[in-house]
Amino acid sequence: MGEVAARCSDYLIITSDNPRSEDPEKIMAEIEQGVRKAYPGGDEYDKIIDRGKAIEKAIYLARENDLVMIAGKGHEAYQILREGAVPFDDKEVVKICIEKRLMQQR
Repeated sequence: MGEVAARCSDYLIITSDNPRSEDPEKIMAEIEQGVRKAYPGGDEYDKIIDRGKAIEKAIYLARENDLVMIAGKGHEAYQILREGAVPFDDKEVVKICIEKRLMQQR
């Protein structure tokens, strides 16, 4: 999964989606192994465990004509963590991040 995402990207941010009882750091490390196959010795990616912060960075880094793809959760309005399901909607986070970025540009 990480290798395919990296091969199709100019820049990649590895983050957590629904780790449930698994260690999100371990999941991200496994994804990173694939990313390193596509980016050997490169730094064209980042790892941010907090999904909201990862989305915020992606929106902040995007420039005109860039495409930001947020994969993993789709339509879900929650994130499943060790503690249980918590409200989290990628679409709402993206809207907030875009509004914040637009406000900073004014």
